[in-house]
Amino acid sequence: MKRYENLDGVSTKKTFSDFRRWQKERKNKKKDLSYQVPHADPPQYPLLHTNRFRTLLSWVGHSTFVIQLNGITIVTDPVWATRMGTAKRLTEPGISLNNMPKVDVVLISHGHYDHLHFPSIRKLKGTPRIFVPVGLGRLFRRKGYKQVTEFEWWEEQSFGDVTFTFVPAQHWTRRTLWDMNTSHWGGWVMRSKEKPTIYFAGDSGYFRGFRDIGERFSIDYALLPIGAYEPEWFMGPQHVTPEEAVQAFVDCQADYFIPMHYGAFRLADDTPKEALDRLLAEWKRRGLDESRLKCLKLGEVLDCDIHS
Repeated sequence: MKRYENLDGVSTKKTFSDFRRWQKERKNKKKDLSYQVPHADPPQYPLLHTNRFRTLLSWVGHSTFVIQLNGITIVTDPVWATRMGTAKRLTEPGISLNNMPKVDVVLISHGHYDHLHFPSIRKLKGTPRIFVPVGLGRLFRRKGYKQVTEFEWWEEQSFGDVTFTFVPAQHWTRRTLWDMNTSHWGGWVMRSKEKPTIYFAGDSGYFRGFRDIGERFSIDYALLPIGAYEPEWFMGPQHVTPEEAVQAFVDCQADYFIPMHYGAFRLADDTPKEALDRLLAEWKRRGLDESRLKCLKLGEVLDCDIHS
């Protein structure tokens, strides 16, 4: 069975002794987990049920977004799970499954459980087409999904008037003891004529691919991860730090940065507040325009046509 790799052969492999070292260090850390990402109040999800022409984007939490582009509704990495392993979700999803609009396309970045949660996909309204990295199609088909399309890096396909391109990331994947890296990982670029281009980075360490993506596309909105980076010696190859996320934003030459992959699950030792504080400090240090950073509330609906 084929095993997939990162650009330049970069390895994210860790040993059992690495894991033990991390867990030993973790016992000595005391973290304040009182901060919670706020929810939009009042709820803004009704806008997603009536929209037909605007480009709207809403953050459900973690790496799950609802994106409406040229009349179709897209969901990235659908995860409404209340737990991830033994860890309880830190905040309620920004939009409940009951309040979701019908979905046309589901985009999966990779097979990790915090990005691919089958119970959530089954509860989505509509009969969406599912776009997945190469190697994941067989898992979906075993579970009864028929409208599944696999993508290699840089492959693209159109649905309606939107073109989807699967782009590289630096990561890894595994769902069982036996399937390490037997499917690929990456991000997605969504573009449509005379509409904003949206780049969803999935999950990634810092790598030269961000520059490659920025050179190929004119990106309006970059949805980039900022959490699960501590300890950096352990997480570094697979998760960007907030400072690296800012550099990734500069590399891909986007107009706006929307942070994600924080606030919902405690996957590493950093906290949501630490991730945001470091992001804001780096933004200020670089002298970047504050209006280009869009830190969304959960369930907030952003009209991307206004800003493009």
